[in-house]
Amino acid sequence: MRKSLPFAAATLCALLAACSSGPPVPDWKMNAQSSIERFEAAYLNGNVLVEQTEFQRARDQVGGTGKLDLIARVELLRCATRVASLAFEPCSGFEALKEDAGAADRAYASYLAGTTQAEDIALLPASQRAVAAAGSDTQAASAAAAIQEPLGKLVAAGVLLRANRATPELLEMAVTTASDQGWRRPLLAWLGVQRMRAEQAGDTQEAQRIARRMDIVEKSGKPLN
Repeated sequence: MRKSLPFAAATLCALLAACSSGPPVPDWKMNAQSSIERFEAAYLNGNVLVEQTEFQRARDQVGGTGKLDLIARVELLRCATRVASLAFEPCSGFEALKEDAGAADRAYASYLAGTTQAEDIALLPASQRAVAAAGSDTQAASAAAAIQEPLGKLVAAGVLLRANRATPELLEMAVTTASDQGWRRPLLAWLGVQRMRAEQAGDTQEAQRIARRMDIVEKSGKPLN
């Protein structure tokens, strides 16, 4: 079964998905996992209506259990897709449930917000932990590039950009990752950062090349909201 994030692989497999050979898995777990995967994909592909519908379905499936910590986790996964796409908005859905979330989820929320404390690092998923613990920007970029899951790469890259630690190599890695997956929303966001840096450096030719590329991506589907 596909997992979108190292974080999801480490947590949802045990709590939301059919990852064991034990008793039959309740329908809500299967339904929630499917909707989580669909809302992540829809957001990254720029389909707002599908993303909203599938997110609500996932939340409703988990909400039926009354498990507040799992509802908080669904909210957190949604926020991760925003960070991957450079939409640095408050993770308000998670914050409303923060008191009921586990320590690892609170640490991950702080990581996404760019407010990781030293004591939080050990609680992060292993791949993201290496990024958070990296001493230099170059080391952090290398740690992000080493992450296997495409969305995990983009989450790490987004966290580093938010912290003003994005190297040119990190930007190129994020653009390539989003492009290879065909994820329009993060691709446009990361290309936009590249274009801005080219303009700031006075590289008009490169900025125009990136702008042409963005134009092609924008015309390939519905407008992003």
